[in-house]
Amino acid sequence: MANSNQLPEAPPSGSASRQEETLSTLSSYLQNGALFLDIDGTLLDLAPTPDEIFVPPALPAQLDAVSQRLGRALALVTGRGLTYADRLFAPYQFPTAGLHGAERRSPDGSIFKVEPTGEFERLKIALRAETAGWTGIVIEDKGAAVAAHFRLAPARQAELTELMQRFLNRAGPDWTLQHGKMVLEIRPARANKGDALESFLATPAFRGRHPIAIGDDVTDEAMFSMANRLGGYSIRVGPPSAETAARGTLPSAEAVREIVARFAG
Repeated sequence: MANSNQLPEAPPSGSASRQEETLSTLSSYLQNGALFLDIDGTLLDLAPTPDEIFVPPALPAQLDAVSQRLGRALALVTGRGLTYADRLFAPYQFPTAGLHGAERRSPDGSIFKVEPTGEFERLKIALRAETAGWTGIVIEDKGAAVAAHFRLAPARQAELTELMQRFLNRAGPDWTLQHGKMVLEIRPARANKGDALESFLATPAFRGRHPIAIGDDVTDEAMFSMANRLGGYSIRVGPPSAETAARGTLPSAEAVREIVARFAG
């Protein structure tokens, strides 16, 4: 890509030098990059409940413009399901790994999904029934996964963790308990965002490009590690953390959207 694709420097801030270093490195990788983006907390601001997520009206078209500039080497890698992600960014349907990779739409449009068993469907019903009286706990049915959000009831974290562990034991060895920002999720054990990133890189649109992974949570660490291992770049959104594998940092989802807007333009 030509230098016209390089990003303007970020305005000064409390961590200006670290952010400027991230933007400079990101700019160089975008010249032959494949972009992998988490959604919640990365592209979009977190909200008290899943239904309150707000998508800026210009963002879907901006993502499509960035995808075009990258030769369609842009994918969403999220804990959300494919159907939910498509609804957020309609009318566009990007290559997407949903449920941490348990669902995946390839660039050619083909879809792979881990289907929930009848036993797992009954488990979700039982979990919703057991938490029915827990004020502030939101149960999200994701199909092949189920999430318990406690952002509205942080004092119940320990109690909810114990409950979700009990339901995980009931689900069996094919499932794992994923910890995230104010959420606990029972999901397929063999799915993770790092493997999803690697799978996309084997497809024609992504092959031979440097992977750039941007996320905000512990669920994105597998994606960061895979991008680093394959010679790419990783960025964590939010306060710098010594516990992350990410090599760069950006302060907020708003900063990510500004980068998308600049690169789209």
